[in-house]
Amino acid sequence: MLEIRIDPTNDNCTVCYPTGEIDASTVCQFRQSLAELASSHRLIVDMSDVSFIDSAGLGALIGGIRRVRELGGDVAVVCKRPGLARLLGTVGFDRIVFIGETIDQAAAALQTDASPIHSISTP
Repeated sequence: MLEIRIDPTNDNCTVCYPTGEIDASTVCQFRQSLAELASSHRLIVDMSDVSFIDSAGLGALIGGIRRVRELGGDVAVVCKRPGLARLLGTVGFDRIVFIGETIDQAAAALQTDASPIHSISTP
């Protein structure tokens, strides 16, 4: 099960709070939510309450980041869960997007344009 809450008023950033598992059965919902947020100038995805994410979920996250950036915005990720943060680092997310432990860190990174890169290439 996946629930997604959106807060459009956090420090001039839109914050997406997915809660639950992002897998083959919920990835469409996650992908759709990120697509609806693609026009956000500054988007924070708080993955702190995501208990599980599979490769489809990671792909949806990459696609969401790419769409936001294509429209001139930027994205940061928050992750307080050590296991998930380790996974994101292992697969290289820290090279394409800022990953912090708090909303404040992510918002500050987006305000100062501290994201690692600003484009994501697809093969």
